Amino acid sequence: MSGTSLPSLAGDGGSQGTPAPAGSGTGSFPAQRSSGRRVHGHAPPTGKALLALSLGALGVVYGDIGTSPLYALKECFNGAHGVPPTPDNVLGVLSLVFWALTFVVTVKYLSFVMEADNRGEGGILALLALVGRRKASRPARKALLVAGLFGAALLYGDGVITPAISVLGAVEGLRVAAPSMGPLVVPVTVLILVGLFVLQKRGTATVGMVFGPIMLLWFAAIAVAGIHGILRDPGVFRALWPGHAVAFFSRHGWHGFFVLGAVVLVVTGGEALYADMGHFGRRPIRLAWVGVAMPALLLNYFGQGALLLHDPSAAASPFYLLVPGWALYPMIAIATLAAIVASQALISGAFSLTNQAVQLGYSPRVTIRHTSSTEYGQIYIPEVNWAVGVACIALVMGFKSSDALAAAYGIAVTGTMTITTALFHRVVRDRWRWPRWLAWPLTLFFLVTDVSFFLANVVKIEEGGWFPIAAAGGVFLLMSTWRRGRDALAEQLREAGLPLDLFLPDVERRPPHRIKGTAVFMTSNPGGVPPVLLHHLKHNKVLHERVLLVSVLTEEVPVVPDAERLTVKNLSAGFHQVIGRYGFMETPNVPALLSALPRGAIPGPRLELSGMETTYYLGRETLLASGDSQMSTWRKRLFIVMARNAQTASAFFGLPPNRVVEMGAQIQL
Repeated sequence: MSGTSLPSLAGDGGSQGTPAPAGSGTGSFPAQRSSGRRVHGHAPPTGKALLALSLGALGVVYGDIGTSPLYALKECFNGAHGVPPTPDNVLGVLSLVFWALTFVVTVKYLSFVMEADNRGEGGILALLALVGRRKASRPARKALLVAGLFGAALLYGDGVITPAISVLGAVEGLRVAAPSMGPLVVPVTVLILVGLFVLQKRGTATVGMVFGPIMLLWFAAIAVAGIHGILRDPGVFRALWPGHAVAFFSRHGWHGFFVLGAVVLVVTGGEALYADMGHFGRRPIRLAWVGVAMPALLLNYFGQGALLLHDPSAAASPFYLLVPGWALYPMIAIATLAAIVASQALISGAFSLTNQAVQLGYSPRVTIRHTSSTEYGQIYIPEVNWAVGVACIALVMGFKSSDALAAAYGIAVTGTMTITTALFHRVVRDRWRWPRWLAWPLTLFFLVTDVSFFLANVVKIEEGGWFPIAAAGGVFLLMSTWRRGRDALAEQLREAGLPLDLFLPDVERRPPHRIKGTAVFMTSNPGGVPPVLLHHLKHNKVLHERVLLVSVLTEEVPVVPDAERLTVKNLSAGFHQVIGRYGFMETPNVPALLSALPRGAIPGPRLELSGMETTYYLGRETLLASGDSQMSTWRKRLFIVMARNAQTASAFFGLPPNRVVEMGAQIQL
């Protein structure tokens, strides 16, 4: 078998968390500080800083859950599994809404799950990386990793549906304002979505500045509308008593249980609270929820409920019929802006999730463009943008109404919520060291709610719930195939490789001709010789006077501290080993990494990377599917297709194109 350097296929350039080789002469040096990166561990924000972050959290974190009033209660009473808007049913549903918001968002996510952070970062992939370090039997660990990976895949389904249902639900106000404009709803929604995805490449730095104020205006507007409705029948607050929820189930039985599939729409943004924790921190997110988002949402839901108690026929569109006629068009405009903000948050989340998947080795390299020089994490991925955009527009044109889309919504969210609970349990047991008698009751308490919501949504599979499952299944297949193929390829290259402790003495005994300059060879295995170096020496029979073996490793933490970024080991025969460590939310840049080497870290002339004295060597593999039983043939072929369409290694690692030499080889998988 002939082979070459793994970094041209693997997104992070090597295995996650591989330690640097021990030995004398090893030193750690800080790399350049990433611009705009949040440094975790600082004191919690207070005063104006806390208010500013809380306002930002309103715009990014609460966009999804904040636009749920557009369609949630309408689905409870007017959906496929809705119930008649009788007074008892209205109070029962409102009671379910109140306790769902309180328990799922306030208790589960804000009080417990957000405490399980990975160096300040949240989200299911951060939690997966945290759980992945636990000591457990291989089957148990594999089951957790598979579940976490599928939960991440489900988030893509959520990211596709949210922009479609949010914008469509907002624009549907035109049907209430002027029924003759009903045929324009779908074209206007498509036009807004097209503009939204076209503008993604410009980044959210400028638009993001107004996200918070827009959502603050939205929450104020829905709160005022809610108060307007509550004044018609203040007795609606009787729904705060949980007995109304219990009575609702006793009256309707299984039908009442299936209504949970619509009630869950009020908590669909709960996972975003956890995923965006690293951007704002716990205190701003909690303050924004308790101080603004939750009161406004409850006022609006109870206002819609009071309207239904007064006029049951308003179930066709309780949100917009709650608004006075003179304020209808302004509310449609504000709702559309809020829906765009909610959509932007989910689209940006898909970019961030993909970036994490690449670094953790679950996705091929993609084109990652940083859209801000000051804000860490603002990225644009064209491949993801257009895939999500086409899917969103197809959903709008296929389902044509928020009612129909609501049937597809919920199953992805509830599936992710359930998996998050399972992973959270492992954190509670393995990292927090809670005893079983304390950990299991809490987990079961969460699971009862999560599984109930999930099962209530299962009946909607035929009505559209198949879409997020199919989307998640496709993403999961691609992610798992890439990981398995990547691991198989890395193992094959390691077996065919040559250890450094055998190679270097041979170079000293039989020194090849040395030429001036520096050669940088990328390698995923810090203890082995890069195959591309062996090919270069075999065919060209020369070596540069200074050779750098560079490994880029991804740790299972969001951000690697600067003090731990760089490790240098001076070997013999003019060879030097450089290991750069990055977190799964960071993007590696090899020239910047090498430029951060302190003077004297590598003996000899000062390392100059800007001139033509440094050459980067990469391998370009041609993968061939063999009859080996390690992977099925169809998976090998899929992995090969993904590898061929991955972004080039030189672009991913930020290498200057005019100083890269690629050497080809064929590898039998």
